[in-house]
Amino acid sequence: MALINYVTQVQFGDGSVDLLQDECTRLGIHRPLIVTDEGIQQAGLLERIQRVLDHPAAVFTRTPPNPNEGAVREAVAFYQSQQCDGVIALGGGSPIDLAKGVAVSVAHPGPLRQFAVIEGGMSRITSATAPVIAIPTTAGTGSEVGRGAILILDDGRKVGVLSPHVVPKLAICDPELTLGLPARMTAATGIDAIAHCMETFMAPSFNPPADGIALDGLRRAWAHIETAVNEPSNREARTNMMSASMQGALAFQKGLGCVHSLSHSLGGLNPSLHHGTLNAILLPAVIRFNAQADTMVEDDKLARMAQAMNLPAGQDVADAMQALTKRLNLPTGLGELGITSAMFDDIIKGALADHSHKTNPIDASANDYRQLLECSL
Repeated sequence: MALINYVTQVQFGDGSVDLLQDECTRLGIHRPLIVTDEGIQQAGLLERIQRVLDHPAAVFTRTPPNPNEGAVREAVAFYQSQQCDGVIALGGGSPIDLAKGVAVSVAHPGPLRQFAVIEGGMSRITSATAPVIAIPTTAGTGSEVGRGAILILDDGRKVGVLSPHVVPKLAICDPELTLGLPARMTAATGIDAIAHCMETFMAPSFNPPADGIALDGLRRAWAHIETAVNEPSNREARTNMMSASMQGALAFQKGLGCVHSLSHSLGGLNPSLHHGTLNAILLPAVIRFNAQADTMVEDDKLARMAQAMNLPAGQDVADAMQALTKRLNLPTGLGELGITSAMFDDIIKGALADHSHKTNPIDASANDYRQLLECSL
């Protein structure tokens, strides 16, 4: 096992979940609320966590696939009724993001929209935010080390609640918890990790440490994702995918871009759409669009990504991304998910308002987004 302290503290390695009680004690969490979902409960992972704790914990299992303001309210009410003093998030990005929303809301009254970054909410979130321990059971979002939660408001907008105070106090990254993850979910979440590494690397802000972390994460994910999908019990592949997921989120303090502004908008319009699958479909078109950016050319970013991906000389990065998506049996077009051109205006409106829009290497216009959607349909 390794102890990592970059952005936040991470306990990483097989069996690291056994440290949970010690870490709760260290952080002063004596009455935790475990935020998870029914799938995690059915898989036996919740029971695995509960065995580690000295005392029974309150459990909230009603996390929706895309967490929303209503679920935050419900979990906050339960947290308060049980007199909890911290949150343990167990699951993929949805339970972890919901847990972050709960942690903010129990300490800051008022509607969730006031904490959205596009509403100026970052300055309203204080150190009073309840402590969160995040335990990922997928290798994709990296939310366990991220400073934001992606949540759907009552008005339908899918927004980011971002603040240094939202970063979990501890992440426990135990690859053993991902060994039973089904192939399709492994693929979709794994592509999400790749998308984070690629898009944050393409973001134009100056942050060499984050660039290095992103490129190494891309290298690990690209080399191991197919093995993780095809050999679900392969511990080396699972370890590298979990590391790539964590690294993508450690790096995306640089910002993301058009892939995420579009996928956030699409997820807000249809919460049943899987975020990682959307990213897989959108990445090729956005890579080609971003290739013309001055920062991409000056820093030779496509060549550096190709090197991390170990692509043959001359192979196009966007083409390689699309081919990988196809090999993983994921959809390669938005039309396969029921998206039509009649929806484009609403999707574009949401993308232009998304916080990820501002950190793309090219300032995309409404017409640019329309062309990206048409290329991805």
